Amino acid sequence: MIDKTVKGPQEALEGLADGMTLMLGGFGLCGIPENSIQEILRRGVKSLTCISNNAGVDDFGIGLLLQTRQVRKMISSYVGENAEFERQLLAGELEVELIPQGTLAERCRAGGAGIPAFYTPAGYGTEVGEGKESREFNGKMYLLEHALHADFAFVKAWRGDTAGNLIFKGTARNFNPMMATAGKITVAEVEELVPAGELDPNHIHTPGIFVQRIFQGKDYEKRIEQRTVRQS
Repeated sequence: MIDKTVKGPQEALEGLADGMTLMLGGFGLCGIPENSIQEILRRGVKSLTCISNNAGVDDFGIGLLLQTRQVRKMISSYVGENAEFERQLLAGELEVELIPQGTLAERCRAGGAGIPAFYTPAGYGTEVGEGKESREFNGKMYLLEHALHADFAFVKAWRGDTAGNLIFKGTARNFNPMMATAGKITVAEVEELVPAGELDPNHIHTPGIFVQRIFQGKDYEKRIEQRTVRQS
């Protein structure tokens, strides 16, 4: 039986080096690989290109890596919750590629599916389309977008087994499954790690063939970006 379990984030991140491209799953602060981000921070690797829907907040998630200037470039969709990100962008200290959210998801999925590029109408006629090849299909204009790949893909799942099969819960299913397929090395941290064969095959979102390393995470904060409650 294949066992892809490693002891923790230190072993899981072996081989991580300056200048690498990383994918980090999750949506906002939901389903982000908290333990892996802390280990990236501890290792102090620099000049990273980070592909993530969000850039975290100032004191959590990828925001921690921005504070320590470990990130050279962000490839993202929504970055509005991070003041330090904004400061670095306006000061010319951080390279940024903003991508429509659906296009970002599809570029990650295409990378994992072995599709080098695809056409999409999103962004045509806007700044998003500047410098990109365009083509007409059935009377509508489309942009050519290229697949994304990463040296490491870091994802966080609710449950996983020792063979690397993963189940995500709720909003955490955004970006994690497609990024898990597009890394040369995919590291999965899970809330609950079980023996292979214990997960219902019909419920698995990411097959273990895409995962190289898996570990049981701990001390998850699961922060909420914008807490909204009913007025009393």
